Amino acid sequence: MLKITGIETFYGKIQALKGVSLKVEQGQVVTILGANGAGKTTTMKSISGLLKPKNGTVEFLGEDITGMRPDQLLRKGIALVPEGRAILSSMTVMENLEMGAYHRNDKEIKKDIEEVMGQFPILKERREQLAGTLSGGQQQMLAIARALLSKPKLLLLDEPSMGLAPLIVADIFKMIREIKNAGTTVLLVEQNARQALKVADYGYVMETGKVIISGEAKTLLEDARVVEAYLGKKSTSVEPKEQVRY
Repeated sequence: MLKITGIETFYGKIQALKGVSLKVEQGQVVTILGANGAGKTTTMKSISGLLKPKNGTVEFLGEDITGMRPDQLLRKGIALVPEGRAILSSMTVMENLEMGAYHRNDKEIKKDIEEVMGQFPILKERREQLAGTLSGGQQQMLAIARALLSKPKLLLLDEPSMGLAPLIVADIFKMIREIKNAGTTVLLVEQNARQALKVADYGYVMETGKVIISGEAKTLLEDARVVEAYLGKKSTSVEPKEQVRY
């Protein structure tokens, strides 16, 4: 479904991605792991059109989409839930959901909104509440629900569990499984390495703008390099507390 080949992306003169290649097969959950500054978010931005790679290609369903605008990619079926959620805080929950379907002109929008609120009951309960007054976990649910209303073929999730309480994190990963089971392919950047690998089919580990390890998720869970660097005996966090990343 998605094929990235040798992409190189820069911030000015600083090279953030150094020949990144990866694939996402239809129906999979694929995760990207790595420390702060590894290039994970830059990879997501390069796929979603927020950044344009200087070299390399991004292909989606066999089409070269390198450098296309985010709105063009949304219409092709790629939706991004960015790090930090980027909800419209001064608008209501319902208005945020409606914005998720702004590019659609079919007759199923109201039905799809009701179905999404069925998946996220708290959003139905708070449909008239301003989005900015929701808790962090509720805002993340809203961001995911809004993206789903674009009816994506590929959902990009960038750090969906960041800053959330453990019980809410468990709910987020349950939702990711349900999204996959409903037929949507997911590319996931996640700081919670153990949970990400448990929900994923395949994984990539990045370091300083390069993919250094890749393999089936169940294999990476047992890989000594991954365990030592990102899992440990008790830790479930990929990233240190410092919030500096590309």
